[in-house]
Amino acid sequence: MSGNTFGRSFCVTSFGESHGPAIGCVVDGCPPGLELSADDIQVDLDRRRPGTSKYVTQRKEPDQVEILSGVFEGKTTGTPIALLIRNTDQRSYDYEKIKQVFRPNHADYAYVQKYGIRDHRGGGRSSARETAVRVAAGAIARKYLKARLGIDIRGCLEQVGPITVECKDWTAVGQNPFFCPDPGCVEALEQLIDRLRSEGDSVGARLYVEARNVPPGLGEPVFDRLDADLAHALMSINAVKGVEIGDGMAVAQMRGTEHRDEMTPEGFVANHSGGVAGGISTGQTIYARYAIKPTSSITTPGRSIDETGAATQMRTTGRHDPCVGLRATPIAEAMVALVLMDHVLRHRAQNADVVPSTPKLQGEID
Repeated sequence: MSGNTFGRSFCVTSFGESHGPAIGCVVDGCPPGLELSADDIQVDLDRRRPGTSKYVTQRKEPDQVEILSGVFEGKTTGTPIALLIRNTDQRSYDYEKIKQVFRPNHADYAYVQKYGIRDHRGGGRSSARETAVRVAAGAIARKYLKARLGIDIRGCLEQVGPITVECKDWTAVGQNPFFCPDPGCVEALEQLIDRLRSEGDSVGARLYVEARNVPPGLGEPVFDRLDADLAHALMSINAVKGVEIGDGMAVAQMRGTEHRDEMTPEGFVANHSGGVAGGISTGQTIYARYAIKPTSSITTPGRSIDETGAATQMRTTGRHDPCVGLRATPIAEAMVALVLMDHVLRHRAQNADVVPSTPKLQGEID
């Protein structure tokens, strides 16, 4: 299987299955001298891990990360950093009754068509369980970006099903199980998820992620555009079906006089392009939105086929998220961090000596 490595200069190669003994990754390209411990990584893993509330899957995984290499006396050495997260709460027997049936809108059918074989236990390699190691690798990138460049990355929930959320209080994001920036919406979200569980159904979500204090100049103008790489990174997250950079789809109804991000000596007047112009960062806040489909594994029966192609009814049992978007915020933050880290190192390799004659603008004017 190919396609398990992300990045060019800061490379992350992940491995492992949902119900195997462990999942993990190798991070190659991290500069030496960065202070790093397992605790630095564990903070983000704890934000993403399953079983943290009754509103997500009840699989109880501690997601304790082990650093196997690449760190000596508390600092990165420049050699590959191997990270391991052991699986401790697999219940593979939950999948025995459906191992010969394909879950609709899941990876099962496409997986068999491609490989001719699949690990039916929790989806194997196609499970969102794999995203834990992305968060672990992203935590390393995130720490470097903050320590060396002052880049801040954060995300939040914007919509679950019919409930839309306004970003009223960033401090509230870490104080509820939904990463919700509006405390007034939490009760409604709780009621919605409880109702979905009782009905054996699921729902989709829309989320937001941003990176502040990104220097201008990251990205390339053709194939490796920064916004294209960000879209690739976010679309690579399980269940993501749509990504918007800046104003996204709304640009279709805008005029040039509305959308252009005018400049003054004091800074940019607006940020409709999401901090990227011509594939290169402008120094403005980079922001994106992404939509996540409803969970495919639900207890309501649906039509499907078995491995012989015969018609059957499909009903998924076991422990699943009624809305996978509820735990997606740390994953998106990690993927944005990986993209930025990769482009920071690539920019440093070619353009470290460039001193532009035009002064840098100071982001958006308030």
